[in-house]
Amino acid sequence: MSSPTVLHVDLDAFFVAMELLRRPELAGTPVVVGFDGPRGVVSTASYEARAFGVHSALPTAQAKRRCPQATYLPVDFSYYAPASERFHAILRDFTPVCEAAGTDEAYLDVAGSGRLFGDGEAIAAMIRERVRSEIGITASVGVATNKLIAKVASDAAKPDGVCVVASGEEAAFLAPRPVRELPMVGAKLEERLAQLGLRTIGEVAAYPADALRERFGRMGEELHARSQGQFEAPVLEHRGTAKSVSREATFGTDVGDRGRLRAILRTQAERVARDLARSELAARTVVLKLRFPPFETLTRSWTGVGQVALADEIFEVGAELFER
Repeated sequence: MSSPTVLHVDLDAFFVAMELLRRPELAGTPVVVGFDGPRGVVSTASYEARAFGVHSALPTAQAKRRCPQATYLPVDFSYYAPASERFHAILRDFTPVCEAAGTDEAYLDVAGSGRLFGDGEAIAAMIRERVRSEIGITASVGVATNKLIAKVASDAAKPDGVCVVASGEEAAFLAPRPVRELPMVGAKLEERLAQLGLRTIGEVAAYPADALRERFGRMGEELHARSQGQFEAPVLEHRGTAKSVSREATFGTDVGDRGRLRAILRTQAERVARDLARSELAARTVVLKLRFPPFETLTRSWTGVGQVALADEIFEVGAELFER
């Protein structure tokens, strides 16, 4: 069996951790970093605040009701940016095959780094030590054979830990975990799966694939594959140069009619399909972006085992993301 070489490295409560560096007296207390105002949302919450049900994307007003004793701080991107840049520079010291997934997380493929640094677990330990010594905060790392399992493993390792999933143990690792821990499963899909009696990833894996496909479309097929630990998308070196095709629609007034939005989604899917055809391209990832007033953006994505290029395929995935 091959040794796992895919890492997902995630800084622990990044914004809060950075604030604690300049406000050490707040360590061990509930701290929330986010945007205030009637439409403000939480960006990051300390683990002490999470114990009260405060989490990212929660409306700030609701967070204050759940945890009024927390210290609420504004987001300071200019302060966090240098640490984020240093973090990604540290990762690139171990491999050029590094795919940024945000300011505070990234995927690495260290298959070619063994002679210099050792196996995946050893590299994870070295990365965590450098993050701690050079930035002053902590990171959690998942080590596995693919990005999906590495992501779930890093979440399981939090805070400040490492979780290694050996080759061949992917399905067993996922099986007892709640379905919500599977990337692609949001609150609405979790509820729909619960209606089928599916509450753990293992229960989804044991459910007939055809039945999931019939109920959830292409998303059900992908859900079944992921529940068994199957995920083929590689770590993308220099992800920023990846080619993409997109279409957007901006409305003069807010639109809340779901039927109209689905119709617009269908039109956009057809336009993207035409653009792909002209460029002789196909897609592995479909991203749906929804904007709400005043400036909030919700992004959902799907990455399949195969490729999509036809309007029907793109719309089917987009509609599932819309309803999730």
